[in-house]
Amino acid sequence: RLGFGLRLRLRLRLRLFGLGLRVRVRVSPGVRSPNAARAVTSALGGSLPAATMAEEPPAAPQEAFDEQKMDSGGETTEDSGSDSGSAAADDAWKSVPDELRAAAEAKKDEGNAALKAGRLTDAVRLYSEAIAMAPHPVYHSNRAMVYIKREEYGLAIVDAESAMRLDRTYIKAYYRRGSANFALGHYKAAKKDVTYVCKRKPNDKDARAKLKACQAAIRQAAFAAAIEAEQTIPLSEKIKCADIIVPPSYDGPRLIDEEIDAEGAAPEAFTVTMDFVRELIERFRGQKLLHKKYLVALLLKAKAIISAYPNIMRIAVPEEAPPEGGEPRVTVCGDTHGQYYDVLHIFELNGMPSPSNPYVFNGDFVDRGSFSVEVIVTFLAIKCAAPEAIYLTRGNHESKRLNVNYGFDGEAKAKYDGQIMDLFTEVFNTFPLAATIGDSVFVVHGGMASERGVKLADINALNRFREIPEGGLMSDLLWSDPQPLPGYAPSKRGVGKSFGPDVTAGFLEENGLSLLVRSHEVKDEGYLVEHNGKCITVFSAPNYCDQMGNKGAFITFTADCVPRFTQFEHVPHPPVKPMAYANSAFSI
Repeated sequence: RLGFGLRLRLRLRLRLFGLGLRVRVRVSPGVRSPNAARAVTSALGGSLPAATMAEEPPAAPQEAFDEQKMDSGGETTEDSGSDSGSAAADDAWKSVPDELRAAAEAKKDEGNAALKAGRLTDAVRLYSEAIAMAPHPVYHSNRAMVYIKREEYGLAIVDAESAMRLDRTYIKAYYRRGSANFALGHYKAAKKDVTYVCKRKPNDKDARAKLKACQAAIRQAAFAAAIEAEQTIPLSEKIKCADIIVPPSYDGPRLIDEEIDAEGAAPEAFTVTMDFVRELIERFRGQKLLHKKYLVALLLKAKAIISAYPNIMRIAVPEEAPPEGGEPRVTVCGDTHGQYYDVLHIFELNGMPSPSNPYVFNGDFVDRGSFSVEVIVTFLAIKCAAPEAIYLTRGNHESKRLNVNYGFDGEAKAKYDGQIMDLFTEVFNTFPLAATIGDSVFVVHGGMASERGVKLADINALNRFREIPEGGLMSDLLWSDPQPLPGYAPSKRGVGKSFGPDVTAGFLEENGLSLLVRSHEVKDEGYLVEHNGKCITVFSAPNYCDQMGNKGAFITFTADCVPRFTQFEHVPHPPVKPMAYANSAFSI
């Protein structure tokens, strides 16, 4: 018991001089006033931690419960009420003083407004303040939905299970946990939660759609695993460009048919010019496609070129200035996520990629945005035409599993077919994991390994030619995120770990580097400098998913390897919504 009527059980994880300390926190209903709750919230850095529950997560209950209020759009709407339907939860809620309940409800309403306006950081803060005043399943469930929107699935699961502990009959919590597990590819766990919801709400069409999506994903994963086990020759070694007929009506860019049709021709010898690239860009800008025959040839050539790189590409700053003027430089861009027209805007601002104006695009070229095919094909075409003009590092979304969930699989099959998607997957599995610029700057999509002492040689020794594993060093490089506290902590995403400034500094020092540049996270200003200036996050998809309102940014490095930032706003695009090709049952 602390002063001013507070009872606290603290569960925080701290690291101090290498020693682990666990404390446990819970604000009891004995909190006497909003000001007291705010004092505790402020002391904990603005919000109570999400992990304020018992150790064992609740399973989807099998026993019957009384019916409760729930709108049918449970997955996609915030809850505006505080009637969770459980007598125990109601009793706990009523035990909170009236003024504190009213203050918590006001914070929740503000959080709902922030969520509708796309201000996700504000929404998390406001729901957290409501939870600190009077924990309630609705507040945890609403915050879980924000975490899902931010792709912080680990935190979403934590909040969903917090809501369940407060009220095991609160069905929206099972929606949330099911959605987060589905996004992580844990389809069987997601199915268990959604099956429970369907039993409780047999007429809920939304729940039925989610259950079908889980069942389909489980079947598809099993089928793909069986095919992969049986398949010994990849499609790229069997498909023949000569077998693909181009109709006379096709009026788009072409490669040299005699080259790509020749029996036994080496794909790396196919001729691709920058004139072809420029024609391709304009065709895509007009919402027309490259014919499948020429796309197959591009994918085969790109795979051959990219496969030859080591896991960590060494990139030098050019000696000659680019044609557009300015100092010789290397430009690093973050996630572009299928926002093709924003990619073209980057080229307008900073010049077309060329050997004297090279770009590093740091992963997550596809998914979410509905012009992902155009983005990745343009990048690969440039790579084929001028390999030293563009370098592509792999992101966590260059993954078959995430492509199924977030739209690229559906888009590639809608615009082309399953063969093209299979070839894209083969190419993604060749992408290098990282790059260095001037032997000083380390560029990687996610961040640091989940253990200390990793050397560049360890990264170069990895087998990257595969699907991204769920754990290990390769997964860490593509999934991890920085945190302000030293050491490591469980990842907010549910994959890998978060790493502190001491981890970043140690890796850089041990490998003779000065700066980490990573992407993987939306930033309001397009970039964020952390870890005492040693870690920079850059994100190049402005107004992400047409709703975040963030700026985009890119970084240029000249010979001194000092970062220089350029911010930019989003530009209009044709009226195709983000996630248009994604699995609609679990879209948020």
